Amino acid sequence: MHNLFPPLVAQNVQTPQGVLEVGLVAGVTDDLFAVNLENGEVLWRRRFENRLANQALVDNVLCPGGQTAVPALVQASPGKYTVYAVSWDGKLHQINLGDGENVAPPDKFIPGNGKPYALNYKDGVVYTATAQGCGGLTNAFHSFDLASRRVSSFVPAGGGLWGRRGAAIDSDGRVFLGTGDALFDPENRRLGNGIVAVKLDANKRLQLVDFFGAPNANWLFRRDLDVNTTPVAIDYRGRKFLIGTSKECRLWLLDRDSLGGEDHRTTLQTTSHICADSQAFDNVGVWGALGAWQDPQGTQWVLVPFWGPVSTKFKAPVEHSRPKGGGVAAFKLEEVGGKWQLTPAWLSRDMDLAEEAVIANGIVFAYASGVDGTQVVQDAAWNEPGGPRYGGALSSGAARRVPNSRKAVIYALDGQTGKELWNSGDAITSWNHFSGITVANGRVYIGTWDGTLSAFGVR
Repeated sequence: MHNLFPPLVAQNVQTPQGVLEVGLVAGVTDDLFAVNLENGEVLWRRRFENRLANQALVDNVLCPGGQTAVPALVQASPGKYTVYAVSWDGKLHQINLGDGENVAPPDKFIPGNGKPYALNYKDGVVYTATAQGCGGLTNAFHSFDLASRRVSSFVPAGGGLWGRRGAAIDSDGRVFLGTGDALFDPENRRLGNGIVAVKLDANKRLQLVDFFGAPNANWLFRRDLDVNTTPVAIDYRGRKFLIGTSKECRLWLLDRDSLGGEDHRTTLQTTSHICADSQAFDNVGVWGALGAWQDPQGTQWVLVPFWGPVSTKFKAPVEHSRPKGGGVAAFKLEEVGGKWQLTPAWLSRDMDLAEEAVIANGIVFAYASGVDGTQVVQDAAWNEPGGPRYGGALSSGAARRVPNSRKAVIYALDGQTGKELWNSGDAITSWNHFSGITVANGRVYIGTWDGTLSAFGVR
C-alpha cells in the first residue's frame, strides 16, 4: 500500500539543465526521482541495485520491502545539495541532487530487509530507526557518523520505533522517539510503549539518556494503543518541552530535561481524549504526525490530526464540526497558575482520516488520506454485500483494504481559527498510505498510491 513519499524541495539547484527548483521524491520500489517543480519534468531517476542474497518475502502491509525511509536533504554549498537515502539492502547512499550521481560510495548502515523510517540529519550524523521486526531486524535507533563512517545502534528492548517523521532531534543533540508494541518494564531494561531519548557519546556511540512511560503504558500495550508517532520538541519561553501521543489519542506534555520526572512516568500534563472513545486501535486514534508553530504574537500552537470520531469529552472554544471521520484539533501551550498546559483552541471540519499537519505563513495544511484504515474484518448486516458477517478478526492485508480505500483531499485552514480556506475537492483521484505532504515556495505537494505526484499552487 506504500508508494511515493513526500518530496524534499530545494531552490536554486545547479543541474545540467540550469539552475532549478527541484523536488526529490522517494518511491518504495527503491527509486529516487528528481523533478523540475516548474513543469513536473523528471530530471533523473535512480533505482538502487539490490544485491541481497536472502531477500525477504513481501507479503504484508507492515513489511512492504523496498525503500521505506524518506531521505534527508542537506545543502553542501550554494546550489549543491546532498541526498542521504537508505535502500532496501541497508546501504546509505550519498547522491548529488543536481545530477543523481554518487557523492560518495554507498556504505553499510543497517541490515538489509528492514523497515527504516524517515532519515534526519544533524551535525554530520544521519539518524533513523527500524520497526515491525521486518526482515528479522531488531527494532532500534541507528546513527551513521559521516566523518568517521561509524555506525551505532541502540536497542530499547521495546517495540517498533515507527514515527513516520523519524526521530526528533533537539538542539542538545538528544534523539527522541516512541516505542510501541512491547511491555514497559525498565527494571528489566525493556522500554516498550514509551518515549526514549538517546545521544551520541564522544566515541559516536548511542547511549540512553532518558525515558518516559505513561502510567497506563502496559494497558496501552495490551490494547495495541502503542506510541506510534514522532514526538515534537519545542523550546518556548525558556523551557524545553516534548509533546508525544499514541493511538490512545491524548497528548503528553513533557519536560525534555526530565522526561516523566523522577519516576519517569509523570507528565507536566496529560490531556483528555481527543478521539478514540472506543479505546480500540482500528481506524481511530492519532496515526499521522503532530505539527507546531508560533504565531506573530508569540503564541505556541500544537496541531493534532486524528482518525475517527472526536471524543465526546473533547471540547474547544471554536468548533467547525464534530468530526466523524477525523479532523485536526489545535491547542495552545500556556502557563496557567504556574503550571504548563495544552489548552484546546479549535476543532476543524470533518476529514476522512486526517494525517499530517504542515504550517506555512499562518496557514495549516492538512489532508485526509482516504485510505482504508481498518485492520480487522468489519461487521456486515444480513442485507449488506457479503453479509451477514461477524467481524473482529485481524485482517490488515492490502487485498482487502486497497479496494475499500477512497481518495485524498488537502485542506488549507486558518491557523488561529481553524476556518477552512480551501480544499482540493475531487482533484486527487487516489489515496495515500503512511506518507505525507510537503509545503514549499507557494505550492503544496502530495504523492498517492497510484504513483502520481500532485502539486497545488498557494495564492
